[in-house]
Amino acid sequence: MAGNLQSAVAFDGKVFSQSDVLVTGGLGFIGSSLARRLVSLGSRVTLVDSLIPEYGGNQFNIHDIRDRVTVNTADVRDSQAMASLIKGQHFLFNLAGQTSHLDSMADPLTDLNINTAAQLHILEACRRHNPMLKIVFASTRQLYGRPHYLPVDEKHPVNPVDVNGINKLAGEWYHLLYNNVHKIRACALRLTNTYGPGMRVKDARQTFLGVWIRQLIEGRPVQVFGSGKQRRDFNFVDDVVEALLRAAADPASEGQVFNLGHSEHVSLQELAELVIRANQGGHYEMIPFPADREAIDIGDYYGDFSKIKAALGWSPQISLEQGLAETFAYYNKHRAHYWNTAA
Repeated sequence: MAGNLQSAVAFDGKVFSQSDVLVTGGLGFIGSSLARRLVSLGSRVTLVDSLIPEYGGNQFNIHDIRDRVTVNTADVRDSQAMASLIKGQHFLFNLAGQTSHLDSMADPLTDLNINTAAQLHILEACRRHNPMLKIVFASTRQLYGRPHYLPVDEKHPVNPVDVNGINKLAGEWYHLLYNNVHKIRACALRLTNTYGPGMRVKDARQTFLGVWIRQLIEGRPVQVFGSGKQRRDFNFVDDVVEALLRAAADPASEGQVFNLGHSEHVSLQELAELVIRANQGGHYEMIPFPADREAIDIGDYYGDFSKIKAALGWSPQISLEQGLAETFAYYNKHRAHYWNTAA
């Protein structure tokens, strides 16, 4: 996968050498990319994944590091399994979750159990069995809802427009509560649209961009909903991994929430033109918004990441053009492992 570019402020990752690290959602897109970087830093890595087909875990995501990590097939809703796995860990990257906004509306209780109840079980296991570990929780910009102003900073009101946003907000606040009351060192990163090698392309449960990439590689048109004027920002997965590591390593993150984001923000129509250029061909079509998607669309969104830049020295390093080129190269080479599999 892509090389890891470093942020302007040096980060050597020595704290992770010989550390025991647990990654939930470890066979998924971001979790596997994080695992690869942790292995390179000398960590002893345990990956937990339920491998439920709808949630994006894919064995191929770790094909190049399989013999250097421990994989445990378990569900974060299994409180006994999680309690056992948490013992003895130095770091927990809590990335597992139900990410589909539409699925959360169709099946809200499953979303509640994964994104809220399971998080509370994990935190209780930390409190009881390993209160000294550091936790980084993967939250989402979706909890802001429709922005009142742009770019969106951490002081922006939260107003989720779907069940997923509400449950992720609750999971995030549980982490902050346990940090503040029980002194379980925890922080949360509010991720924006993350893309790159290993992301789910089978459907839009993780990101619409994966579907666009698949459509173009298959010679089909990209479908842009509505006017195509909605503006978004995107983070390449290597940049997200860098943010996760910095948040885990630096005590300044504890008890804090940080937005990720990018200084590049483009309309969806402009994005369609960029992915066509990265694919060296193709076309897009404008189609009406499906009613279920339009009801929870947040309009324009791009984040203010100045807080994490000031506190942890993180800023995105990979341009959208570069990230898309690397992503297309990956799927052109490895499409057989993603088209009809769990990812």
